[in-house]
Amino acid sequence: MKKITSKYGLAVVGLFFLSASFGQHKGIIDNANSPNVKFKSIGMSDCHWTHGFWADKFKICQDEMLPYMGEVLMGDVGHGLNNFKIAAGLKDGKHQGFAWHDGDFYKWMEAMSYVYAQNKDPKIAKQLDDIIAIIAKAQMPNGYLQTTIQISKGAIDPFENRKYHEMYNSGHLYTSACIHYRATGKKNFLNIAVKHADNLYEVFYPDTKHYARFGFNQTQIMGLVELYRTTKDKKYLELAEKFINRRGAYGIEENSTTKGYPVGDMVQEFTPIRKSDEAVGHAVLALYYYAGAADVVAETGEQALSDALDRLWENVTNKKMYVTGAVGQTHYGASSNRQMIEEGFIDEYMMPNMTAYNETCANICNSMFSYRMLGLRGDSKYADVIENVLFNSALSGINLEGNKYYYSNPLRKIHGSRDYSKMNTEYPERQSYLECFCCPPNLVRTIAQISGWAYSLTDNGVAVNLYGGNELNTTMLDGSKLKLEQVTNYPWDGAVSVTVKDCKKGAFKMMLRIPNWAKGSKIKVNGVNTAVEIVAGEFATIDRAWKKGDVVTLDMPMDVNFVEGNGRIEEVRNQVAIKRGPVVYCAESTDLPKGTSILDVYLSGKNKFDVTYRPDLLGGISSITTDVMIRKDKKPDTMYHTISKPVLEDSKVSFVPYYAWSNRGDSEMTVFMPIIWD
Repeated sequence: MKKITSKYGLAVVGLFFLSASFGQHKGIIDNANSPNVKFKSIGMSDCHWTHGFWADKFKICQDEMLPYMGEVLMGDVGHGLNNFKIAAGLKDGKHQGFAWHDGDFYKWMEAMSYVYAQNKDPKIAKQLDDIIAIIAKAQMPNGYLQTTIQISKGAIDPFENRKYHEMYNSGHLYTSACIHYRATGKKNFLNIAVKHADNLYEVFYPDTKHYARFGFNQTQIMGLVELYRTTKDKKYLELAEKFINRRGAYGIEENSTTKGYPVGDMVQEFTPIRKSDEAVGHAVLALYYYAGAADVVAETGEQALSDALDRLWENVTNKKMYVTGAVGQTHYGASSNRQMIEEGFIDEYMMPNMTAYNETCANICNSMFSYRMLGLRGDSKYADVIENVLFNSALSGINLEGNKYYYSNPLRKIHGSRDYSKMNTEYPERQSYLECFCCPPNLVRTIAQISGWAYSLTDNGVAVNLYGGNELNTTMLDGSKLKLEQVTNYPWDGAVSVTVKDCKKGAFKMMLRIPNWAKGSKIKVNGVNTAVEIVAGEFATIDRAWKKGDVVTLDMPMDVNFVEGNGRIEEVRNQVAIKRGPVVYCAESTDLPKGTSILDVYLSGKNKFDVTYRPDLLGGISSITTDVMIRKDKKPDTMYHTISKPVLEDSKVSFVPYYAWSNRGDSEMTVFMPIIWD
């Protein structure tokens, strides 16, 4: 067992360690007993990355991202732990940071638990135990825990106003505590969460007018369902459902609990979710809410709520999602009901590039919602969205070294086009610390847990959701053991092999996701073509009696494709994006002739593409090189001007994955470019 010590002083265990799962199917979502789920989660440590893209990202997460983030959050820059120490009476001082900072700290702890589930490093367990002891001391006797309120020493009452984000912090506390319990088997953090949730139930389950519309960011719904799954105490599920039933059931007007923050569509309370057919408001709030509702449906099977989630998912995916899987088109705007919103959804097909907000958290929440829908429906289209987000608009939120972050993720950047001094979350380059620190730990906990999304368990088999070099050692739903080894250089290469290392004697199904872009894919078993139907955008199912040593090969064509937007998206009309496999590419000024603006690049529909894997570039990528045309005539800096035929000069340019942009200094960038077909 190989050990490495990071430069931050945290000893970590190498990637090639596979531990037994703590309890059968104790996955990142513990839906083993959820009656309305088609795809069940594997155990948290059942799958680990062994080589390739996600193994590299996990190693950076383990060695760099988490230790660096720990130094920030436990020091005087991020001050997350300091707030708990002050609330516990272990330190003097004032609360620092936003009211939702507790929840961001819990997300970092959750990420630490995922990594511990993989490597079993005792130093991580000890560090978490020490932190949990401080949090326990900060918790009030009745279970209440919110450092902003407690440090105010009576200046602010508990549950006085939803702008203090008590529900957001509650939800991340519950989820983090459940994950810690599943990873370690210890109840010290879980006991805090249970005590806290009991207090929340006592306050919010009764129907009182003051709390009827309380709650700004609905993460407590997911957290409560996960707490129900962990403890089997049904009152937590009932409370989660109560929060859903109340949302949108009351008139929209300012009251003592809402003053100071937008109301209505901004927080998805204007239209009850069961009557909703359009995603509105703050994108993070909406998608956390929809994900929580999907968790409730997994337990209750309620048809009206389930139907609403289908409508909302289709609306997000087919009318409000960028080609990168990003969501939340604008920082400030209005809903289709003409209500003020921030950081969220606006009208269908209104998709600006340069001013696109696309908060990193929102993109991640999009994958979280789709992961839950994948469990409910067992349909590969949800995994297509997950993959799209993970390879594009999620990873763009962090630099390659793992210590600088973007909050927003536009699809175009032009020098001098925006005054960043007037913005509070957008920056020309990634930042080592964001005052609003919700996105960094959200992204890091996602990278830490992706191996748990790679496979799902079905009634009599296993589904391969995501591709990457890994080993799976799990227990199927019938109690039999299954070991698989996946070998691939995906996403740079479309060849995937899955070898059966151990399995039961009887027949079972192996389902391979054929991505929606992978038309013409081929599957062989032990080198022989199969009669299995292979359709892009669906799972291909191989049902047979497997034996040790069987090898399944999937060959997905990795053509370079132009992607055109719907004609109703005015911002990209007569433009295209470049996509190869699941990866969206961009042009970056770093790769253009000196002095060339990104707006002067024209693609040609006739040119061939040269795809080259470059291990020395941007952490190892496949770059795409092709001939383009660069506009050379000068354009006046006026709003409008007359024009004759532009002067175009041929040039050869390399394109890089969108997620890797802005890692070589301050640069211009664009995903969509005009194209000349003749």
